[in-house]
Amino acid sequence: MTVTDTYGTNTHTAQQLADLLTERLPATFAERDSDYFGLYFLATLADTTRIKVQPNTVPGDDGEDDLLEDDHPDVSVLLIVTAPAEAQPLSTELAAVDGLTRLRSSRN
Repeated sequence: MTVTDTYGTNTHTAQQLADLLTERLPATFAERDSDYFGLYFLATLADTTRIKVQPNTVPGDDGEDDLLEDDHPDVSVLLIVTAPAEAQPLSTELAAVDGLTRLRSSRN
């Protein structure tokens, strides 16, 4: 079972948030480029927790950008944490990041 937490911010760009998290977590973010997600940053922790930082806008098929989180059009950057259910949650560390708001959590 995994837990996925989605956070959003307008305070930081994706690059700034990845850099800030690198200072606070045992994580190194790699820049990735995807046809679907566009430019994003990805880190994997020792316990297999994956942390993805990306803009809320993704390249659309029609040449226009689409919102990844259309329920939150006011959020410019997303932070998506996918972790094994038994992993140590990062909620304390993430709560200390200025301007970062938890949008939702789900278990799969």
